[in-house]
Amino acid sequence: MINRLRETSTRLRKQVGSKFVIGSFSGLSKLGAYTPLAHPALHGVEVLRNIPYVNDGNPLHTLDVYRPRDRRGPAPVVVYCHGGAFQFLSKDTHWLMGLLFARRGYVVFNLNYRLAPQDKFPAGLEDACRATLWVREHCAEYGGDPARMIAAGESAGGNLAAALMIATCYERPEPYARALWDSGLRFRAAVPACGMLQVTDPERFARRRRLSPFLTDRIVECSHGYLPDGARPDQVEMADPLLILERQAPARPLPPVFTFAGTADPLLDDTRRLKRALDAHGARCEARYYRGGLHAFHALVWDPNARRAWRDKLALLEQWLAEHPGMLA
Repeated sequence: MINRLRETSTRLRKQVGSKFVIGSFSGLSKLGAYTPLAHPALHGVEVLRNIPYVNDGNPLHTLDVYRPRDRRGPAPVVVYCHGGAFQFLSKDTHWLMGLLFARRGYVVFNLNYRLAPQDKFPAGLEDACRATLWVREHCAEYGGDPARMIAAGESAGGNLAAALMIATCYERPEPYARALWDSGLRFRAAVPACGMLQVTDPERFARRRRLSPFLTDRIVECSHGYLPDGARPDQVEMADPLLILERQAPARPLPPVFTFAGTADPLLDDTRRLKRALDAHGARCEARYYRGGLHAFHALVWDPNARRAWRDKLALLEQWLAEHPGMLA
């Protein structure tokens, strides 16, 4: 009887915690979108919504384009993958990311992708790869430069951004990754922010430092919801882009990487490991750690840490883009 009560209590705690997270993120996003300063036109940005990158009628196979109204030439392109534990949120909740990049001169393709647990790995990554190939083929129609593409995302989207980078630099066997490899696409930079870069073994975070049951539930829920039941390790390797980087050298040079996390983020260790792995390959990597920052703190743009993170990110990207032919439009 006692065990049954404990199981029921644990199940309810997980359900309530999950609904709280989903409601909090979605609510803040909707509230922010209604503020006057959120209007794209005030920032010189226009938005083209719900463009299909797969013509199957699935709204999860669509993207939004954020672009500066005053474009003087082909602009650098950001392929943005939203966060949400691979299971919730969308391009619509992540309108702010598109807006902030676009007002600095980027053409941003803000993706939807299929979500777990209805569509488990590799569905989301398959979609991100398909969308990236679509963006490369069509971005010039929207004012973007296919020779200056950047992969970016935060949290689960940081995992996807890192996996997109892996697919362009490692000759992988998975069909979706192979398609990116065969295309010859080379990202000019990658920004995998505060990512869960190894989805397997979610308990490792709690082994390294004490975490609350709430945080532990969310991390384990993310892993178990995303990965297929009974999958062999070799079937989910691309869910762990960090392990691929730690285990083998790339076949093609890795792009410059800017990564960051808050020091209060329970996923912080994956960002630190990413920095070490990239350094071991001699890749260019700038990692920043913002004192006291929570998970995905950069979405809270009133926070001084968030403002610093955006300034750091945009300054570095502009520096890296300026080192090659073609400048920001």
